[in-house]
Amino acid sequence: MLIDATAVPADRGGVGRYVDSLLAALDADGTPLAVACQPRDAELYATLAPRTEIVPAAETVATRTSRLTWEQTTLPVLVRRLGVDVLHSPHYTTPLANPAASVVTLHDATFFTDPALHSPVKARFFRAWTRAALRRATLCVVPSRATAAELARTIGADRSRMQVMYHGVDPGRFHPPTPEDVDAVRDRLGLYDQPYVAFLGALEPRKNVPALIEGFALAVRRRSTAPALVLAGQPGWDTRVERALAAVPHRIRVIRAGYLPFRRLPGFLGGADVVAYPSLGEGFGLPVLEAMACGAAVLTTRRLSLPEVGGDAVAYCGIDAVDIAEGLTELLDDPARRADLAVAAERRAKEFSWAACAAQHRTAYARAHHAHRRS
Repeated sequence: MLIDATAVPADRGGVGRYVDSLLAALDADGTPLAVACQPRDAELYATLAPRTEIVPAAETVATRTSRLTWEQTTLPVLVRRLGVDVLHSPHYTTPLANPAASVVTLHDATFFTDPALHSPVKARFFRAWTRAALRRATLCVVPSRATAAELARTIGADRSRMQVMYHGVDPGRFHPPTPEDVDAVRDRLGLYDQPYVAFLGALEPRKNVPALIEGFALAVRRRSTAPALVLAGQPGWDTRVERALAAVPHRIRVIRAGYLPFRRLPGFLGGADVVAYPSLGEGFGLPVLEAMACGAAVLTTRRLSLPEVGGDAVAYCGIDAVDIAEGLTELLDDPARRADLAVAAERRAKEFSWAACAAQHRTAYARAHHAHRRS
């Protein structure tokens, strides 16, 4: 097997955590494996997957255009040279001329169901490659039943060529925090003793952050001791978050924390009164699962895959500001409910492991290899 990890971004968002964790779990189980990666990631993968053959690509794959050129021209040559049986492309795109069996991960159907949630260029790009993958790949991996159902509904994807595999969560990275973990995050953010509501994710339209900001302001406007809202994540592609922030009354505190390193996330998520993630649609919803593993009381929506992840261990709200405000108010007013959710969330998170995800991928690789040989 060869996994093409060259599309993994440096900041290790959801796709990066998926690829890194999957590689480590496959390597730990003894799967014969090679990984093509950005040169900057070669040392990381040598540590995460010490038995895996690491194949750094040329420096020219740093941009999307150069990476796609490399994928379509050099990667098939690499497949032949290494004698690869199965090529796994974990982020939508794959070589159109591939001599091996191909497995492609399709993370999301919102490019079809809600294209306005993405930049026009990004939406067109991923719609085209999703269709290409469903047409040309031996097998496609999707992270939820909701994603499979939406791809079948919107573009007629063949369900028999899709295999649902839930992501996992790494308990070494995401776990209930120590008091020291929480204090370190509070000091870093200048919170000290102030309670806070946390959000983790890209500040893009799909995450519904403007409605969260407005809903939070509605929920705390009459509180004598109001919590802060802390937004952790990289900026998105539009300006609606900035407009929502500009409308927040001065006495209400909203902190833009930017990118937080992994070692700070348990303290950030587990130290919050509530982790709010009112997304308009997810292929899986990894931040919800990671918050659950940290013992957080999570408020999210019932959109697409999120109920598959949260089950009965999270609280749900609607997507507009008033509904979010009501959901936040109920949880902020009820410490016992938050404590019950935290216990249930930590317990449910244990049902999602990268080892189980890796086992399902091995099954998919074998299935793809068998189908490729027959054809």
